[in-house]
Amino acid sequence: GFFERDFGIWEWEWPQGVGLYGMFKIMKSEQSDTYMKFLHKWFVDNMKKGLPSRNINTTVPLLTLCDLNDSYQDPEFEKLCLDWADWLVHDLPRTKEGGFQHVTSGDGGIGVSLNENQMWIDTLFMAVLFLNRMGQKYEKEEWINESIRQVLMHIKYLYDKKTGLFYHGWTFDGNHNFGEIFWCRGNSWFTLGILEYIEMFKGSLNPAVKTVILDAYKAQAAALKELQSESGLWHTILDDPESYEEVSGSAAIIAGILKGIRMGILDDSYRECAERGLRGILDNITEDGTVLNVSAGTGIGMNAEHYKNIMILPIYTYGQPVLRKVAQDITPDYPELPKLIEDMFETMYRSEGVGLAAPQIGKDIRVVVVT
Repeated sequence: GFFERDFGIWEWEWPQGVGLYGMFKIMKSEQSDTYMKFLHKWFVDNMKKGLPSRNINTTVPLLTLCDLNDSYQDPEFEKLCLDWADWLVHDLPRTKEGGFQHVTSGDGGIGVSLNENQMWIDTLFMAVLFLNRMGQKYEKEEWINESIRQVLMHIKYLYDKKTGLFYHGWTFDGNHNFGEIFWCRGNSWFTLGILEYIEMFKGSLNPAVKTVILDAYKAQAAALKELQSESGLWHTILDDPESYEEVSGSAAIIAGILKGIRMGILDDSYRECAERGLRGILDNITEDGTVLNVSAGTGIGMNAEHYKNIMILPIYTYGQPVLRKVAQDITPDYPELPKLIEDMFETMYRSEGVGLAAPQIGKDIRVVVVT
């Protein structure tokens, strides 16, 4: 099967961390406690099981925990958040000039991948938001200032002045932006995340710094508005209409644009863009709640083909109806069977797995591929 992070909500990794933060934001918006017990159990169970290695991507669940603990006042929760924030500032590997090195979990969650001297746009959402939130909560200027430094460094090295878009990454080993690709989901981490970041300051962010950050946001939003497809979505390579339309990045872009409108940063000319995007997203959600056309985890590539070849077959996880059905036998003349097998192998490899069954991609047939 796939690595455990690919099966549902219970693993301590970045997809789950983003999902938890979404649940917490819903509760805050609705002024409800709908997910409180679930969130509390999620953290308690994971801490009992044992946490994974500390890295950029395993930081994001703590973005929810640091605020959730306002309700529980659990000293173990608090210690975990404090120790992790201190680790980010003092022990996380750094690039030249002191950037947060985009360290990630190793294959199968074993160890870490150092990605030496590399900065990725993902880092702002995955780790810098948490560091700033902790700095604000505990009034630690060192942590707040470090978060500001990281935001400005990532803008410095990843922002493209000609287009207003962001490159996926930068490396000091060779001083380049890899394939100079404007990746949809990478850009979306900035579109949404940077307004979350500014909002945390509650008006206390230095006005000059705020202006620099918001100028980058507004330039990016203007560029994204022009690149939106007829369906309301964005292509996985933003400026390449031959690349497929990708839903997860499009969703975060729309969320960031809507937030910009609510905060008075973007004017009403963006409303039609946002509404069209929402319709495009809803068109890609099935009756059983499966979100279609979401690309797999994406490392940095040196060319457009790397991003175009990231598979987008939906991976169905525990609890979805297709996994409860008895799979049907098929014959060798099953329609487009060779293409299905080819796509299953590529999906498996792109997700760093060792096996995949057809029901996991929504097909209730007896087909399995293994390495």
